[in-house]
Amino acid sequence: MHRVRRLLLRSAGLVLPHRGHGPEEQEAGESRFSSNDMRQCLRVAFAGMIGFAISHFMHWDYGVFFTVYPMFLVGMIPVFNAHVVRQFLGNACLNVVEVSLVVGLTQHMPVVMTGLAFLLFYSRFRLMAKGPLFLFGANGVLTLSVLLHFASYPEVDLFDLLTHNVVASVLAVCLAALMHLLFPDREARQPPPTVDKPASLVRHQTLIGAIIATLSFTVFQILDLRDSLSAQMATILILFALGYPNARVSAVKRGVGALLGCNMAILMQLLLFTQADHLLLVMLSYWVGLMLFARIHLLEGGGSGVGFGALTTLGILYGQYLGPNQDFVYAALYRFSSMSVAMVVTLVAMAVLHRLLNASPMTRDTAP
Repeated sequence: MHRVRRLLLRSAGLVLPHRGHGPEEQEAGESRFSSNDMRQCLRVAFAGMIGFAISHFMHWDYGVFFTVYPMFLVGMIPVFNAHVVRQFLGNACLNVVEVSLVVGLTQHMPVVMTGLAFLLFYSRFRLMAKGPLFLFGANGVLTLSVLLHFASYPEVDLFDLLTHNVVASVLAVCLAALMHLLFPDREARQPPPTVDKPASLVRHQTLIGAIIATLSFTVFQILDLRDSLSAQMATILILFALGYPNARVSAVKRGVGALLGCNMAILMQLLLFTQADHLLLVMLSYWVGLMLFARIHLLEGGGSGVGFGALTTLGILYGQYLGPNQDFVYAALYRFSSMSVAMVVTLVAMAVLHRLLNASPMTRDTAP
């Protein structure tokens, strides 16, 4: 019986959480996947699926907001409290004011609008580099990049865009609260360790993030790449690593994650085939993909790696490109190719800027 149990553990170890609290209590072949991780997996999968379903039932535009925001909130932030809610909703409300003023007043002055975009990105990356308000800064960088990208085109209804962003943010908070109620953690989570950084490192990380984010916004405006949202988001997400050395690792992981997400989306479409217009079957396939990638994401430690790259890829494809008149396979292939080119260009720009900033002791990347 003991041998049978070990065989079953080796077979199911990559799926089931282990019962112990540490490696010493873990059977040979058992997964490092804890009960808390399993519950967070369920939160990510159900929150993402429900957000996707609601946006389709209501026929809301900008479905990417309703798929990515819940995954970001419950996937990147393992806890749910008033501080998290204040940062997330506060950022959504502030984005409405910022984008309305910047686009509404300076859309006819591209140079001025780009300068204001840099100031907004600079303020968010400074919060990220310092640490305590990392969620506010990271969510602000991501949403500002997407909103400014869409809102800068004259034919886009600015009020409709901002309304969908606020509704998606409120829905993400409601889904996160519901998921934590249905799938609460079994063990208390430890707060992340605080890191003291020298002022030069904070300036280095702030400047490299703000400048690259502004360059990304500028390039996507000049080349009129309104259909390359996934590529733009990829250039922003690798900046969450805060610095060129970490961004190189993040870019490779995100590239692998995007490849996995695209292949999963294509595989699901091939399996559904003529039943791809049945929403219940689409929701089931989406949930399976989210569960698989959420597990990879948590085994990596919960950061922006392969798993989260695959999650956001799947979310963007299902939320933005799933429709009766959309070529889903082409969208997946185009997403991966455009994202790969965008990340290579971003890394080259970061490498050059990294060397320039290191030339001055005031902005040198000095280890704490």
